[in-house]
Amino acid sequence: MQLVLTGGPDSDQEELDELTRHLRERLLELDVDRVEPVRAGHVPAGAKPVDAIAVGALAVTLAPIALRSVLGLVQTWIENRPVRTVSIALGDDSLELEAVSAADQQRLIEAFLAARTATNEDGGRDADDSAPAPAPALAPDAGPEG
Repeated sequence: MQLVLTGGPDSDQEELDELTRHLRERLLELDVDRVEPVRAGHVPAGAKPVDAIAVGALAVTLAPIALRSVLGLVQTWIENRPVRTVSIALGDDSLELEAVSAADQQRLIEAFLAARTATNEDGGRDADDSAPAPAPALAPDAGPEG
């Protein structure tokens, strides 16, 4: 999973870096395997270590069962921070959480998790938790129209 923070209009790179480090610390408190800064492309010889890091980006390695807790943490973490969005990419799926109402964020998270569960039923990808997946809301396509 990759998380990318986008700062508010008044944010600078230093503030975004600090926010990213804080989010990393909070994520490490969860049951995740690793949370590492994302490296930015080729690092030239003699470059400072910070030059090699994509500011605001974290790579999170986690078991599927931890997905819901990671999303919940990001949802609550963004509420009182000067972060405009947190973009979350997991395989081909993506989710963008913004500083909007908690109810709107929760609807986005539930839709994201439902889509991942549906993908797991159809394509064999890992689900977000160990509970049985709910039945799909729509019946599968019965075949060619005609």
